[in-house]
Amino acid sequence: MSLSLIGIIFVQGYWILESVEAKREQFSFNAKRAVVNVAERIQDREFEDYYYFVERNIDSIGIPDDLTFDEHFLIDEDPSTNEVFLYRSGILQQDFKLSAPVLDTGIDDSIKFKRYFNLSSRQVLSRGSIDGNIASQDKIQEVSKITDFRSLAYENFINEVLEKKPIHKRVSVKEIERIMLLELVEKDLETDFEFGIFDNDLLTKVRSENFEFAGSSQFYQAPIFVDNEGKSDYYLYAEFPGEKKIVISSILGMVGLSIIFTLIIVVAYSSALHQLNKQRQISQIKTDFINNMTHEFKTPIATINLALDAVKNPKVSDNKEKVAYYHKMIREENKRMHAQVENVLRISKLEKNELDIRKERYKLHDIIEDAVGHVELIVEDRNGYIEMHLDAPKSSVLANESHFTNVIVNMLENAVKYSSDEPKVDIFTENVKNYIYVKIQDQGDGMSKVAQRKVFDKFYREQSGNIHNVKGHGLGLAYARQIVEDHQGEIFVESEKGKGSTFIIKLPLIS
Repeated sequence: MSLSLIGIIFVQGYWILESVEAKREQFSFNAKRAVVNVAERIQDREFEDYYYFVERNIDSIGIPDDLTFDEHFLIDEDPSTNEVFLYRSGILQQDFKLSAPVLDTGIDDSIKFKRYFNLSSRQVLSRGSIDGNIASQDKIQEVSKITDFRSLAYENFINEVLEKKPIHKRVSVKEIERIMLLELVEKDLETDFEFGIFDNDLLTKVRSENFEFAGSSQFYQAPIFVDNEGKSDYYLYAEFPGEKKIVISSILGMVGLSIIFTLIIVVAYSSALHQLNKQRQISQIKTDFINNMTHEFKTPIATINLALDAVKNPKVSDNKEKVAYYHKMIREENKRMHAQVENVLRISKLEKNELDIRKERYKLHDIIEDAVGHVELIVEDRNGYIEMHLDAPKSSVLANESHFTNVIVNMLENAVKYSSDEPKVDIFTENVKNYIYVKIQDQGDGMSKVAQRKVFDKFYREQSGNIHNVKGHGLGLAYARQIVEDHQGEIFVESEKGKGSTFIIKLPLIS
């Protein structure tokens, strides 16, 4: 599962990177095409402006300075119809001289300009006819249109007229901005741009306000004002600062969904592992609990059986003192088993919210003194002591006397059980704002940091398995936490291994 999850994350990361690269290449392609188209549209606009301007000047002159006519013939015969086809094609060339100052070239001389016309016809001849003419069709067509003008008059015109003009008179910043904006809109690229025109690697005046040429930046370039040989001294450079933003925004939705679904998988997988580990721990704890419960019940059952066997003995049955002794033993062991069962049932009812806990006003100091009385004999039997330091001026709380007495008793029994030497227990109380704090401090074995985090968990015991140097099932402190929390209080522990433990209860006071 871990390998699969890592693989899924890796593959998604790879797809995202590939998608980013594809979007970046697509943006670069569109951006480069936009720059090339801008350069071509500006050049086309300049050409058309000068073409029509020259046409008007030629029309005003009217008479060419020189005429040249070249004519070509082609004859084709069709034997099946006995017809002869005669094709004739001719080119009429008109030469004009235009004043250069009129064209704003910057020179004082005149320039030459040519116009071309195409004359074509087809004749069908029949053998045996008098004049041979059956049909004839002639057509004169001007070929100096814009498309033909490029191939016939482009070189001389550009070289003699447009190359004399400075770049800032051939194109303006506003024109480039307008055309560039139109190109970007057509290609669905909503981004800012900066541009500049270079003349032989030198930046000209035709540039946007914030254009700065840096070798590390991503620039797109295209030649502008190209001659008939495809050469140019001018290059249009453009930069798109919003490129990264466009690329990232185009895949942001996919990346977001990928991350969300991956996180869901990771969380679900982590939760599954956590639950598996938790169930394994619970299974182990329950196994330990059953083992401990079995050993706890073995002793009283064995004792009861021995006492019953002894009572059956005629020598004992006639002795009233012996019978009373064994009777008391059976009662005590029976009580002990009953108490263990009640402890388990009490925890079960608490978890199901079935335990009826009615609270009344009590002095917490009275409850503490009553609880101490329950364990005082046990402590004295082990040559220890319990000292009370009930210094809190206020101790009135809303509590259930029986359950809260059990809480204090459980904690005192814990202090006694986990003291290898003579149990030495001190109980302190104090008021902090509207709360009363009860501190039960012992000088016993203490506990580790791990145990402090789990000590209030059901069935938890630091000595687990079949180690029975300390009796119990890990239910007393779990029960104590449930009761304290039901009283809107808190319980926690401070301990250090080998230096004892201090259990602290915090309860709200009532007026």
